[in-house]
Amino acid sequence: MKLKKNPNNPILKPHPTNYWENLVVCNPGVWFENGKFTMLYRAAGDDEQHLIRMGRAESTDGIHFNRCSDEPAFEPSTDGPDKGGIEDPRIVKFGEEFYVTYAYRPHYPGQYWKFEHDVILLPDVGADAPAVLKQNIANSGLAVTKDFKDWMRLGRITDTNLDDRDVILFPEKINGKYAMLHRPKQWIGEKYGCEQPSIWIRFSEDLMVWNEPSTLLISGRKGTWEEKVGGSTPPLKTPEGWLIIYHGVENGGKGYYRVGVALLDLNDPTKVIARATDFVMEPEHDYEIDGPYQGCVFPTGNVIVDDTLYVYYGAADKYIGLATCKIDDVLDYLKKYRL
Repeated sequence: MKLKKNPNNPILKPHPTNYWENLVVCNPGVWFENGKFTMLYRAAGDDEQHLIRMGRAESTDGIHFNRCSDEPAFEPSTDGPDKGGIEDPRIVKFGEEFYVTYAYRPHYPGQYWKFEHDVILLPDVGADAPAVLKQNIANSGLAVTKDFKDWMRLGRITDTNLDDRDVILFPEKINGKYAMLHRPKQWIGEKYGCEQPSIWIRFSEDLMVWNEPSTLLISGRKGTWEEKVGGSTPPLKTPEGWLIIYHGVENGGKGYYRVGVALLDLNDPTKVIARATDFVMEPEHDYEIDGPYQGCVFPTGNVIVDDTLYVYYGAADKYIGLATCKIDDVLDYLKKYRL
């Protein structure tokens, strides 16, 4: 089974006259409510610092999106820990408030695609600077809003000394606790039970306090399309279990980004009850191959409307694409891989 890519792809492109998004728009979080799709997307201009911001767009059909403003919807702080850029929003809603997890850095990364793999710019700081600043480590933060216009930054929800991204909240409490997927880059080796960065799950009674031990959830498979893995979109509750859409990278994390699917137990999401061995989406088209990252489909938003699953993804770190399928099709497909 493969997700069907929309013929209008890419559905959102860089805006040539907006300085903050004239080079990149990708990796969007998406919410659907009252007949409207709201998209919060990663954006960057052609500045050498590659300072990343977020824009907002809306749609009534989930395909044709209109930008809400020529100005960013959410920007890095001027003097805080996310001063270096904010990226990759994932959206959930509790009550009347939207909670958005996002990755950030204390210092801008620079045009990383011109550097060696995993190399970014570092700030000029003294020997006593903490690791998060000295190494420009990516942390993850939590912000809250009611309208995607007025924001409150609640702060960091990962450890400062860990490159811990792909932090995604479950959309409801499970057994009285909040749940989070995350991908700590340094948690590899015999001690952690995985050879490459993997998907972990943890729980908490407070959205800002994540002190309970994490459980290894999904790790890579050596010699396959998914040697390195990470969470992609917020989990979706279905009658068969929590549907997880995740990304996998070949060649130890240096190759193409593809998309996998799995199911978690509804009452105990530390249990993977189904996981497909094949990917459901891969880079195929020019807009997914020709960009800052050559060969990347990276989902960050998904919604179910009626019987259709909409998956929104970054393409080549430059564009936004949409892929769909019937939700029953992906659930039937996963039945073949019940564990």
